[in-house]
Amino acid sequence: MVIEASAPGRVNLIGEHTDYNGGRCLPFAIDLRTTVVLRPRPSPRVTVRSVQAGAAVTVEFGDLRPGVRRDWSAHPLGVLWALAEDGWPVPGMDVAIDGAVPPGAGLASSAALGCAVATAVAGLRGGLVDDATRDRLAAACHRAETEFVGAPTGGMDQAVAMRGSAGHALLLDFGDGSRRSVPLAPADAGLTLQVIDTGHAHDLATEEGYADRRRECAAAADALGRPQLRGATAADLADIADPVLRARARHVVTEEERVDAVLVALEDADWTAVGAALTASHRSLRDDFAASTSALDLAVDSALTAGALGARLVGGGFGGSAVALTPRDRAADVRDAVDAAFAAADLPPPGHHEVTPAAGASVTSAQRWTARGPGAPR
Repeated sequence: MVIEASAPGRVNLIGEHTDYNGGRCLPFAIDLRTTVVLRPRPSPRVTVRSVQAGAAVTVEFGDLRPGVRRDWSAHPLGVLWALAEDGWPVPGMDVAIDGAVPPGAGLASSAALGCAVATAVAGLRGGLVDDATRDRLAAACHRAETEFVGAPTGGMDQAVAMRGSAGHALLLDFGDGSRRSVPLAPADAGLTLQVIDTGHAHDLATEEGYADRRRECAAAADALGRPQLRGATAADLADIADPVLRARARHVVTEEERVDAVLVALEDADWTAVGAALTASHRSLRDDFAASTSALDLAVDSALTAGALGARLVGGGFGGSAVALTPRDRAADVRDAVDAAFAAADLPPPGHHEVTPAAGASVTSAQRWTARGPGAPR
């Protein structure tokens, strides 16, 4: 049996660095996807090939353990390890990978890759039958990211890659574990969501700033006598003596408030309020959380000057991309303004992607293997 499956990248509309603090976020799957083709083999050997990396890696399945791989192959191999640890039957296999989610852009390319591999493995047993299966696979992919790859992420990326739906964002509550689809259709209001890739890649597995923020948030919660910052209020901030920890907690507290504001604004179709919340989020991430960069600030500021309703960094910061909510008739102006600002700052041209809320992971085909075997994903 040959299984082809794909999974999307994501943009987090609002709720940055709230997931690992037990809070809420509102990401959506995007129409940039990673596709894998999986063919089981009779031996316990696993080969993963990547079109983008231009390389292949072969390992014995029994040799897989955290830390054994430090390159791109750690992401797919880690998922196979985590699935086996969770009790899934994982045979030896050949896996071909083709990703359209740009790596290092803050669009969850690693989660798209991992969830595509997990979905293909599930396809060997008949596919994704229900939301409980999707959640189980997302949990395995998150474990692969944190334990096998070593990236201390919060689980948002894998959840939306598995549970996203077209025309909707996904409200994730990491306090009570709930999930709820929220209609998100900016095009109906004559708007577009533009991703601006600064070209300054980030890697959460090696980025010290991200791990530092997690430790600082944990320390701030400890100063408040809480297991997490979830539920803390603005009034509580005065009880945090350290000014750095207080600033980190202030971002989380106010970001939770912005999640509420965006939910109300979406229900009221108040896109001006949505844009204002995005911009306020960026300022908080820049000033209180110290997660922005000069290139991200330049992308946000130039987009706003050119007419975007709101803009902010996405994907945790420390490099990567910004997203701008823009009137359709100003989209070209925003792109041109950002390009001009980067040129004036002697920076390489940024990348641009117009994204729409898309479906989550899926098996796209399943067929018997022929002597020709699977080729690279289309």
